[in-house]
Amino acid sequence: MLIIPIKEGENIDRALKRFKRKFDKTGTMRQLRSRQQFNKPSVLNRAKIQKAAYIQGLRDQEEI
Repeated sequence: MLIIPIKEGENIDRALKRFKRKFDKTGTMRQLRSRQQFNKPSVLNRAKIQKAAYIQGLRDQEEI
């Protein structure tokens, strides 16, 4: 459960923004969406390898 302390005289919009940011960092929605359907381990591994290759390509471009 997320607890967001609200300071005296703080704008509710600012507190809501802090709550949303903290909620995004926990990854709850990403986890719920990923659990809606089953993905085979081979598909997950392939996506992980593709992501690693993409990131490596970006790092290689930086070096040039």
